[in-house]
Amino acid sequence: MPFLTDPVLPAGTLATSPQPVVPTGDGLLLRPWRATDAPAVHAAFQDPLLHRWHVRAADSVAEVTGWIEEWPADWAEERTAQWAVVDADTGALRGRVALRGIELGDGTAEVAYWTTAAARGRRVAVRATTALSRWALDEIGFHRLELLHATSNEASCRVAARSGFLLEGTKRSAALHQDGWHDMHLHARVRGD
Repeated sequence: MPFLTDPVLPAGTLATSPQPVVPTGDGLLLRPWRATDAPAVHAAFQDPLLHRWHVRAADSVAEVTGWIEEWPADWAEERTAQWAVVDADTGALRGRVALRGIELGDGTAEVAYWTTAAARGRRVAVRATTALSRWALDEIGFHRLELLHATSNEASCRVAARSGFLLEGTKRSAALHQDGWHDMHLHARVRGD
């Protein structure tokens, strides 16, 4: 049965090019992950605050190395796109930003992020999320980006708002964390916002 609309983004939109480096314009770079990032990611995942809002643990540097080795295949298959957020001058890891649940035909994806403990309070998540959103919406042509966070995660709510994501509602009991089910705020940006 034929579709009545064309895909927003055709297959191959991402995979036919190498994953880009995206500058924020204010001292950060979003760049593809490197195997040498594994120790810094493992260290970041030892932070109890990251455990509170993230559902994945990192038990070893070897485990993180395995994640990093998988991410180029996710880019090639246009499922997920992961970037390291680094200081443009020193290369020090400040966090991660990603597009998850990519649906090229619909032109949609979910933005996700985390920051290292040392980067908190420096608007790293806002700067990285804003740069990624501009790249995805304006350069690539995605139509809609969503951002979800636990309703009790007030810091993530501020990141979403400061990055131009409008609050659209609450998804009740939508995500299972270590401490049980969380209601999730749904924020979104659409092309042209």
